[in-house]
Amino acid sequence: PQAAYGAPLIEVARRGKFLLLRFGSVDSAGDAAGSAGDGITCAVHLMQGGRLLVDAKQSPKPRGGQARFVFDDGRALLLTEAGTERRAGVWCMHRADEASTPPLSKLGPEALSLDEAGLAAQFATFPMRLHGFLRDQHAIAGIGRRLANEVCHRAKLSPFSNTSKLGAPAVAAVVAAIHAACEDGLAYERTRPDMSSSSDRPGGVHKRAGVPCPTCGEAIREVEYSSYTVNYCPTCQTNGKVLADNTTSKFLK
Repeated sequence: PQAAYGAPLIEVARRGKFLLLRFGSVDSAGDAAGSAGDGITCAVHLMQGGRLLVDAKQSPKPRGGQARFVFDDGRALLLTEAGTERRAGVWCMHRADEASTPPLSKLGPEALSLDEAGLAAQFATFPMRLHGFLRDQHAIAGIGRRLANEVCHRAKLSPFSNTSKLGAPAVAAVVAAIHAACEDGLAYERTRPDMSSSSDRPGGVHKRAGVPCPTCGEAIREVEYSSYTVNYCPTCQTNGKVLADNTTSKFLK
């Protein structure tokens, strides 16, 4: 990270779930220098509990503080993480090599970049349950647990549908659902002065077990695992069948 000290922040971008802060290079005198490929990229991943906040106090030991970016005008951004897992972090890499450097090099195509043909090709390459596919950053980048639940619901598909068996209509439904869910989420975020929590974001099924489905009124169900929960509507997505709440996930009679 020392290579970014004194360098101008020239671009903020995104790759999958990573926020990319791209810094220019500086010469020995501390002046901006170099070509467009020079400089350092800081890839920030918030994981579940991370937040990137305006840091007005700039305390020497901020609660949950992971990293701080201080700018010439005195303002700062603070990366914090609630809880004890400490999974949020910053990866530093040369800008020219960022696409070929882990963890960015391991990411699949951007979710919003895939058309129907592209998604069908990814389905064929990664035969697995739809919900797992949507969360797998190697298969498709940028979708997490909440969006996986919402995409399956909007597409009216079982979260345990096998991607290798989904035909053209289902592929088209998933593409449309990805775009709709992402657009709704971004529109909501842009109304806020801060970063929301997952439970605040708009949606029909995520973390809404027992709540009526906004489409049909059926109670939302869940299948709970150790690190995530699958939420779905039996009427809209599984032809009325209830998924067993265990790791084998068989249908209950």
